[in-house]
Amino acid sequence: MVELNKIVSLCKRRGFIFPSSEIYGGIGGIWDYGPLGVELKRNLINFWWKRFVQERDDIVGIGGSILMNPSVWKASGHLDRFTDPLIECKKCHSRFRADFVEGECPNCGSREFTEPKQFNLLFKTYVGPVEDESSKTYLRPETAQSMFVDFKLVSESFRLKIPFGIAQVGRCFRNEITIGNFTFRSREFDLAEFEYFVKPKEDEKWFDYWLSCWKRFFLDLGIKEKNINLREHKKEELAHYSKRTVDLEYKFPFGVCELAGVANRTDYDLKRHSEFSGKDLMYYDSETKESYFPYVIEPTMGIDRAVLAFLVDAYEEIKGGRTKTTESTKETEIVLRLNPVLSPIKVAILPLLKNKAKLREKAKEVYNLLKSYFSCYYDEVGSIGRRYRRQDEIGTPFCITIDFESLEKNDVTIRDRDTMKQKRVRIEELKDVLEEKLRNSFYY
Repeated sequence: MVELNKIVSLCKRRGFIFPSSEIYGGIGGIWDYGPLGVELKRNLINFWWKRFVQERDDIVGIGGSILMNPSVWKASGHLDRFTDPLIECKKCHSRFRADFVEGECPNCGSREFTEPKQFNLLFKTYVGPVEDESSKTYLRPETAQSMFVDFKLVSESFRLKIPFGIAQVGRCFRNEITIGNFTFRSREFDLAEFEYFVKPKEDEKWFDYWLSCWKRFFLDLGIKEKNINLREHKKEELAHYSKRTVDLEYKFPFGVCELAGVANRTDYDLKRHSEFSGKDLMYYDSETKESYFPYVIEPTMGIDRAVLAFLVDAYEEIKGGRTKTTESTKETEIVLRLNPVLSPIKVAILPLLKNKAKLREKAKEVYNLLKSYFSCYYDEVGSIGRRYRRQDEIGTPFCITIDFESLEKNDVTIRDRDTMKQKRVRIEELKDVLEEKLRNSFYY
């Protein structure tokens, strides 16, 4: 397993992920995504949306707001129960989440702590110019609640029949006591989740179905099955709304930890929001002529954790490099074997030599031809071997080289990242060939 510091180094060096506000010393648990990271993250979200919304007839999407009426969080239980145990070291006064400390203070080694007290993880803010209790609200810690409060509006406007789902991807905020392990535990992050509404007596069937789909999603994108573990929550660790929860855990460099999960939320949320709002959120079945509160199965995934898992899983070091050239034999080559679905750059265009104007001109022609269809990158700096390795390190599946033969025959060489095999293709056929290669690389 790769060490976490190598992933952090790669992310910063190659423009995947940076510490936010770094020139001012940063801010704990907040990260910026660089040019490659934002593309990787977008590709993951797009694939998720395609798989669970676009390709299905029973799930629709919404884009809920980050700020909501504070009564939402009272009804959901977040104001009373969204807490973690907080302790303080009596010597250095550092504060930690109690269940993350084993015996002694990580900062000073003291073994004396205050008694744990519950700390609410909601970020507070105010709406309007006056900062008082009447204007106080919270940044959402999850996207789920807007899908519950919009349940009636969505189901009626789209004439949806049970079973159906409402999906959403969005920014969430949790004032974590203890952060760390790079982007794994952050205070600002993105969630992708949906609420799937089912008949009360069919909840267990749908739970098993969605758990299988959720695991398949990660395997299809290239996560090795040996690194995935399903962990059933014990009764005493279930959330107050949950009848059953199973975590999909991943073998991160810092241990086996939660990557995603599936929860059976029963009819808790719709009942609570109906009670607190005074609005009828029951579903009316026109066929059976009955009204009921649907049960809810919730598959949820932290986008940032998933990005980290895909980077870890794809990372490979090759001692001495793969080409064994004079300039590489003493180096360790890094290959990021990302599924092409996720790769930030799909195609790199490389003129064989920088100082030959006709090669550069032809390479630019190829780049301009392809950039409307694929995420492309043009690179003419350094030897061709070093440029190949730079692209391998960021996960680019295909490199196109323009050489002197290209000027004569109007063709190019396509190099495959994983096999390193090369094939000559005519420029007029290039778009179709690349589309076919990328289609065959996708795991559906």
